[in-house]
Amino acid sequence: MFRLTRPLYQALKRTTGLTGLTVHPNPLPELTKTLESTLSVLSSIPQSSVYRQGVEALTQRKLNIIEEALDIASDELRLAAQMVEWKAWEPLEEKPEPGQWEYIGQTPSSS
Repeated sequence: MFRLTRPLYQALKRTTGLTGLTVHPNPLPELTKTLESTLSVLSSIPQSSVYRQGVEALTQRKLNIIEEALDIASDELRLAAQMVEWKAWEPLEEKPEPGQWEYIGQTPSSS
């Protein structure tokens, strides 16, 4: 099976699908660098400035979202590997007990 690595995918990717927005060769590190630079520039604005307070809070939140997204993606990657190992798509080895997959207010579908 042919698998594209991120650098290869970025090299082959021709469009973002958004008019006027070009494909960046390495967007995640550049985004992190830009957000950190923004925080650095904001440090020269007085702390009492409403603009600084708002943009600083938003920028720090964006940095946290990147870290959260990486954490979630890592968890999903581990789970996907386990699902392959477990062959979770295959039928159960043993028939489930009656009512095992029924939830409150829901009846099992007949499919």
